[in-house]
Amino acid sequence: QLVESGGGLVQPGGSLRLSCATSASSADYYTIGWFRQAPGKEREGVSCSYSGGRTYYLNAVKGRFTISRDNAKNTVFLQMNSLKPEDTAVYYCAAVYLQQPCRPSSMNYWGKGTLVTVSS
Repeated sequence: QLVESGGGLVQPGGSLRLSCATSASSADYYTIGWFRQAPGKEREGVSCSYSGGRTYYLNAVKGRFTISRDNAKNTVFLQMNSLKPEDTAVYYCAAVYLQQPCRPSSMNYWGKGTLVTVSS
């Protein structure tokens, strides 16, 4: 089970940190990451963390977002800086036990999402 938190309303240029608490050991998930779905758009992979340290970022968030794992706390974080209105979406945490591309169709386990709204 994955449970997201940390969403909310933030002004453009602001920051938020999303958290994903896992009921299983987060270290057991080879691939775990963040996905988002904006109104009227398809869900997309924002960032994924792989066992061993490799990470993936959507081009649109490179240099602004940072994913990290705290396996001792079974939690995955997404630090989001320099937020833009186009980052507005429901953000989901998702995971799979295997090494998989950071794509929604590749994930097996999903949280219910947390809403991020970037607006002045």
